[in-house]
Amino acid sequence: MDLGLSGKTAIVTGAGSGIGAAIARRFGQEGAHVVVSDINQESAAAVAREITDAGGSALGVAADVTDEAAVSAMVEQAVATFGTVHILINNAGLARDGRITKMSESDWDLVVDTGLKGAFLCTRAVLPHMTDQKWGRIISMSSRAHNGNPGQANYSAVKAGLIGFTKAMALENGRNFITANAVAPGMIDTPFVRSHPAYEKIRDNAIKATPIPRVGEAEDVADAVAFLASERASYITGDVLHVTGGRY
Repeated sequence: MDLGLSGKTAIVTGAGSGIGAAIARRFGQEGAHVVVSDINQESAAAVAREITDAGGSALGVAADVTDEAAVSAMVEQAVATFGTVHILINNAGLARDGRITKMSESDWDLVVDTGLKGAFLCTRAVLPHMTDQKWGRIISMSSRAHNGNPGQANYSAVKAGLIGFTKAMALENGRNFITANAVAPGMIDTPFVRSHPAYEKIRDNAIKATPIPRVGEAEDVADAVAFLASERASYITGDVLHVTGGRY
C-alpha cells in the first residue's frame, strides 16, 4: 500500500533510540525526509546515518524539546534543509518512577516538561508551516499508562494529558486539513524497557495479561504511526490508536 509519504518532511523527537528511532527509520523507508531529533547529538546523528546509508534522506538534530529556542532552531533547520514540515511526531519523553509520597518535585517537573511542554512547544512551532500548506499530521506518543499506573503518577499524567492535547489540536486545526492523533503503546521491547532491573518479571506478567501473547516491537508502533501520518488516514483525527496486543 502506498502511504503517500514520499517527499514529505517528518520531524521525530526523541528519535535517538527505541520507538522514536524505529519511527524515523520507517519514514525513511517510505521516502520521507526525516529530521531525527534527540537531546543527544550522537544518537540523532547515528540514526540519521542509518537512514541515509539505506538510501533515505535524513538530518540529525540535537534539540531539548523543553527549550523554546532549541525547538525553534530545530524547526528552522528542518525548513532550511527540506523546505517545510509536513509531519510532527511528539515522541520525546522519559520516566522517573516513584510513589507519589516519594516523588521529588524535580522528577515531576522533568517528566511533565519533557513529555507535555515539549509537545506544546514543538506543535506550536510547526503549525504555521502546516497551516500555510493546508496539510499536516501531528502524532503524539501516549501510552497504555494514560489509564494510570501505580508509581507513575507523573508519567501517567503526561500520557493522559497528551490525549487531551491531541483532541484540542484536532478541533483547532481540522479546517486546515491538519490531523492530530495519539498512539498509545503497551509493553514494547526497547533498550529503555530492557534496562529496568525487574524487566524479566515485568515482561512475563505483561505477556500473561495480553491477548496476543508477546511483547510488542518498536516496529509495531512505527507501522501504526506511519499509517496515521499517511494519506490513507486523512479522515482520522482526534483519535487514540492503542498498540497493546489487546491489553487494556
